[in-house]
Amino acid sequence: MKAITQDVYGSADVLRYAEVEKPTPGPGEVLIRVRAAGVDYGVWHLMTGLPLLARVIGFGYSRPKVPVRGSEVAGIVEAIGADVTGFHPGDEVFGAATTGSFAEYAVAPVKKLAHKPPGLTFEQAGALAVSGCTALQALAKLAEGQRVLIIGAAGGVGSFAVQLAKLRGAQVTGVCSTAKMDLVRSLGAEHVIDYTREAISGRYDFILDTGGNRTLAELRRCLTARGRLVLVGGEHGGRVFGGLGRSLRAPLLGMLTRQKLGGVLGLVRADDLRRLAELGVQPAIERSYPLCDTADAIRHLAAGKARGKLVITV
Repeated sequence: MKAITQDVYGSADVLRYAEVEKPTPGPGEVLIRVRAAGVDYGVWHLMTGLPLLARVIGFGYSRPKVPVRGSEVAGIVEAIGADVTGFHPGDEVFGAATTGSFAEYAVAPVKKLAHKPPGLTFEQAGALAVSGCTALQALAKLAEGQRVLIIGAAGGVGSFAVQLAKLRGAQVTGVCSTAKMDLVRSLGAEHVIDYTREAISGRYDFILDTGGNRTLAELRRCLTARGRLVLVGGEHGGRVFGGLGRSLRAPLLGMLTRQKLGGVLGLVRADDLRRLAELGVQPAIERSYPLCDTADAIRHLAAGKARGKLVITV
């Protein structure tokens, strides 16, 4: 099968459009004929091998353990492994692949898979799993009527978070650049702050930061006395810990204050996938790329230009 692979860590230049062996599903897994796969920042981290902590915890120290890139996936079940119930060949599904989703075929465990909602296209469903589940888990403690600030509101996680926060009855303020303000408003944000022209002002009951370049002190000043800060990822903070550094420090600092500070890794779970389908959230897709142009999609994401989600079609 054709796939996007890499043998070494580096920029998008290390990616190869190559012929590789088709994967085989094991117990509790299904083989998916891939139709679409979302591009999230996890793809960039695994491509570059940064932060270095990710290599140490099991992604491969000197080279990627899984050579095919991509995680988010939507497609059609081709075959099932032993002990699989609830899925059959021909089913339309979406979720997260463990063998890499930037390929013609991918394997996914049923615990990270759900049936595709009929109201979503494959492109939409393919962009949902990782970013959508992360946003859902990040906002788990958000209450109706609270004032929520979403930093990075036009990104993959942020664009889902705006929709989910509105469904919870929160008052949403989004932070993004000038070119992305209309998108954030269209997702439901009552207020939008252009960070290139103005500083964040006011106090918020809940802050979700997907941007990754503000200090904990800066963020805490925008929180109410008993407010909650949730950090997601981050592309800054050095080669060793990257954005995880803030997420590791936040709970420790939270022990010394009435404010609640923490981070979310974002795990894809079947229950959360079904919940996202029930809620009817839809990804804001800027553009789709053919499989052979995956490197261009990742370059566009890394440059910070993406408005919502980018999708690879197969």
